[in-house]
Parts: sequence; structure tokens; C-alpha cells
Amino acid sequence: MADAFGMTHEVLNQSPPFVDVDLFAADGPLRDAVAANGGADAAAELSAFGRHWGSAAMAERARLANENTPKLRTFDARGFRRDEVEFHPAYHDLMADSVRAGLHNSTWTREGAPAAAPAEVVRAARFFMAAQVESGHLCPITMTRASVAAIAAAPDLLARVMPVIATTSYDPVFAPWWQKRGMTLGMGMTEKQGGTDVRANATRAVRDGEAWRITGHKWFMSAPMCDAFLVLAQAEGGLSCFFMPRFRPDGQVNGLRFQRLKDKLGNRSNASSEVEFYDAYALPVGEEGKGVRTIIQMVQLTRQDCAIASAGLMRSGLAHALNHARHRSVFQRHLADQPLMQSVLADMALNVEATTALTMRLCRAFDRMAADAQEAAYMRFLTPAVKYWICKSAPGFLYEAMECLGGNGYVEEGILARHYREAPVNAIWEGSGNVMCLDVLRALARESEAAMAVMTVLANETRGLPGAAEAVAFVGAAFRAPDSERSARLAVEMLALLAACAALNAVHPAHADLFARTRLAERHAGFHGAADLSAAEARALLERALPG
Repeated sequence: MADAFGMTHEVLNQSPPFVDVDLFAADGPLRDAVAANGGADAAAELSAFGRHWGSAAMAERARLANENTPKLRTFDARGFRRDEVEFHPAYHDLMADSVRAGLHNSTWTREGAPAAAPAEVVRAARFFMAAQVESGHLCPITMTRASVAAIAAAPDLLARVMPVIATTSYDPVFAPWWQKRGMTLGMGMTEKQGGTDVRANATRAVRDGEAWRITGHKWFMSAPMCDAFLVLAQAEGGLSCFFMPRFRPDGQVNGLRFQRLKDKLGNRSNASSEVEFYDAYALPVGEEGKGVRTIIQMVQLTRQDCAIASAGLMRSGLAHALNHARHRSVFQRHLADQPLMQSVLADMALNVEATTALTMRLCRAFDRMAADAQEAAYMRFLTPAVKYWICKSAPGFLYEAMECLGGNGYVEEGILARHYREAPVNAIWEGSGNVMCLDVLRALARESEAAMAVMTVLANETRGLPGAAEAVAFVGAAFRAPDSERSARLAVEMLALLAACAALNAVHPAHADLFARTRLAERHAGFHGAADLSAAEARALLERALPG
């Protein structure tokens, strides 16, 4: 019989929300990977960050920022063109927290030089945790951080903007960047007719004294609410890179006309736009005609963040699936105690442990590349391979995590539906899978000795692991083949798996052996849960993934 409030049943056997947890302390593979790559001394500060971002309050901000999407305000009330993007306050709260933690600048000194190691590893751990809560707002965060690498080609400009970038104050006011407490930067590269082929860009730049005037369009302008953008345009000397602020030096709104915001599958808290430039004021960055060479310094860092974010999304999917399975009872036993579900979760945990180790190892290479040629080669050769494997793995992995929750995973009230929609963007943004494979081949062609030295290191670091020697031989033969492009996807995936084995071997050798056995020595099934793991191995993986 129904009660006075219309309740016909007691709500029970539902898993509690996975909130109010320390995202760092609860993640053994992350803690160990950070320590193995030089970040052990940062454990206390990372745990404080993990507690804050793992709170119920931050989860609620993430929900609100995604349910209340950005709006384009083209004109103000008096009819003046403004092209402002309006956000829910929760989005600004997320941005403020990320900026306060230095996610946008902690890998640089106040002058714009690379910060001392382990700045990249420690910052990556924070980024990894933030992505588990809300990934969309990290787009302007990562572009602001990465833009410094490109602006370094214009030392005078860098000296002007770096004091504003170097603060930990988030300032969302629509005003000239030089009047603000802090600033963010975006990027515009692709056009309707060219997409990835930026050399087909038609946007034109004409010199105007010390500055330039730009007319044209961008089909994807990332984070249009930013204070300035790095854009590519055709100058007399060829495709060049420019710094385009939202305001002209006289304080008037610059000639950026946003046509509309993109209606995206995911990434909903963040704005992406189509834009036209009408005689827009800009300053040159780098040599005229060397725009791709200049902006690729930024792109290497944004690709790194794509991999970190995707690894974080997979970690979150695993944690939510495991939390649910430990509390949900089916057939008189918790799901986590059912052998088949345990096999699925353990196989997923092994995958996340490998991606976490590989991500932190890549960030160590970014930390050390200026002083170590071998680390620099690792960074150049493996960044596209790591992005390829991790980012393309994430959507399928998150689908599996959703399935662990059944119908509860498929509804928008839970976080996994949002993660699933978010995941594909990192594989597409900053170069799709085919582009990543071609970049690996380019690195081989241009720096074959350095690339082969990296392969030698990977062979040494995986020596004795099941299937590793055969994988090294396969990758080498595939890349030497006359038609190497045809088999590039398989070779790049195998390269990433080898690098993951090597990275995990430095963190947890027993699990590196498991990963090699199930991914290299055996043909891994298309779905998680088909790896041949013993009950003891499964229990050890799950306890390490999230202490019960």
C-alpha cells in the first residue's frame, strides 16, 4: 500500500555516489607512477588536490557546467557588436580552481622558460585528476599552458604576456588582456576547405606597420571566450602564426565575428565556435612563412594533454564501475565477487594501470628533454603514438564501464554518460588517429637514428617480458617496409603497447608481466574480461586500483 508521499517501495541495493574521496590517495597506480617518474615529494600537495576535486561539491559543479551550456551573445543591449560567450557560474568556479592550482602555467617559470623537473609530472597528475571530474573546461587551460611554447618564438611578446599568464588568478571579465589579473589563450588553425591540411588555409594576413591585419575565417576556433588566440594565416612569405587579441590596442573590440557555437556530441561545458575575421589586429609570432613550425611547439603540448585527459577519463570510468560493483548485489552476491564481473573489472584495471604509467613516463620525457637528447627523442617519437593508443582506447573502455553499471550507467544523472560523450574529442582534436600515425612515420624519416635509439631503449626495458622481443621485431620491420603507411596503425599501436610495458615495468613489474602476456604474447580479445587472469591476479589488480 502506498504511503502518504506516494512511495510504494523502499529504495535499496543502489551503490553510493563515488564522491568525497581523495582521488590521489585512492589511486595506487597513479601514486606509484608519479613517484617512479620523479614526483614523490609532491604526494602531500597532490593528495590535497585529490580531496578537493574528489568532493561532492566539485561533482555538482561539473554537472551544472555541462547541463547549462555556453551561450553566444553577439550584440549588447545597445546594438554594439560584442561576441561574448556566457557561461554558468559553475564553469567559472571550475576554471578558477584549475587556474589556482596552476594547471595553466606551472610548467613554466614567470619568464616563460621551462620549469624544473618534475613540473610536468606533477602538473600531469593534477590534470589527470581534474579530467575525472570535468574535462571540458580543461580545453582553455591546456591551450593557455601550451601557447607559451609557441609565443617563445616572439620574445618581446612573451615578455609582455607572461606576467599575466603566470598569475594564479582567473579573471573572466571581458576586457583587454593587459588590464586583467589573469588571461587565457585559445587557438584557430583549421578552415572549411582544409581541415587538417592547414597549408590549404585561405585566411590572409597583410602587414600594417608593426602589426598585421587578418581577414578570413576559422571553421573551429577553440575556446572563443579566451583573451587572445594563436591563429594561422597566409602572409606574403607563406603560412604564418599570429597572436590575435580580443581587443585592439586602442581598447576597441577586435574584428573577430563569431558566427555560432558548435553543437557538439560532448565537451558541452566548453565553447567551440566558427569565426570570421574582419581586418582583425594581430601580432606576428615566429618567422613569416614558418607558421606550422611555430605552432607545432604548442601542438606537442596539447597532444600530451589529450592523452592525460583520456587516461583520466578511463580511470574515472574504472573507479565508478568498481564502486558500483562492490555495493550492488545480484543473485545474493556483490557484483565484484562474481567471477565474470571480476574478470572484466580486473582486465580494465590492468589497462588503466598501463595507461597511467605510460602517461607519467611521457611527461617525464617532457620534463627532461631540454637536458637529455634521449628524452627529447622519446618525447618526439612517442607523443603521437601515446596519444593514438590512449585516446582511441577511451571511448570503448568507457562504454564497458557504463555497461558495468547497467541502465544506471546510461542515464544522464550519472557521470559515465558524460565521460562517454567526452571521450572521442581527444582522439579527434590535435590530430586524428591517421595523423598521429603519419607523424610517427615522419619522426622516423627525419630522425631515424634517434627513433631507433628509442626503440633500443624500449627493447632493453621490456627484455624478458612475454612477447616483447617479437613486438620489437614486428615494429621495426613494419616501419622499414616500403609501404609502411599501410600498416602504420598496427605498428603504432604495437609501439604504444611496448612503451606501456616498459613504463609499467618501472612501476610494478608483476603487472607489467601480466600486461605483456595479455597484450603482446597473446592476442587480446576485442572486449575487456577475456584476458586469462587468475582469481588472485584479479583480486590484486582491483585492490590496487581502488582499495575496498
